[in-house]
Amino acid sequence: MMPSTVVTVFHNPKCSTSRQVVEMIRDRGVEPRIVDYLKVGWTEAQLRELLSEMGALPRDILRIKGGLAQEMGLTDPEATDEAILGAMIADPVLVERPIVRGPSGTVLARPKERVLEAL
Repeated sequence: MMPSTVVTVFHNPKCSTSRQVVEMIRDRGVEPRIVDYLKVGWTEAQLRELLSEMGALPRDILRIKGGLAQEMGLTDPEATDEAILGAMIADPVLVERPIVRGPSGTVLARPKERVLEAL
């Protein structure tokens, strides 16, 4: 595969949206590089780079579903970017998925059709 067509999916195999996004990419003839972020975790530098590419803030990729973010006070308007980022590094499940990095950009593929913006 040529570097210009490399597509990386930060993926949770248990998530139906994430699985559908991987299939959408494969349906376009591209085999994505899969990163199971729940197993490998996140680094601060990696999350900051993805956020920069997306033009997003940590709150924009915070996974609200499941209640953990609320329990930790991360949905409070007073929660800082650093607090949210630190929590995401400590518990990778707090990052919404899937995040897709492709030749045309990096997106949080929710709804799943947003993946097309990255391809």
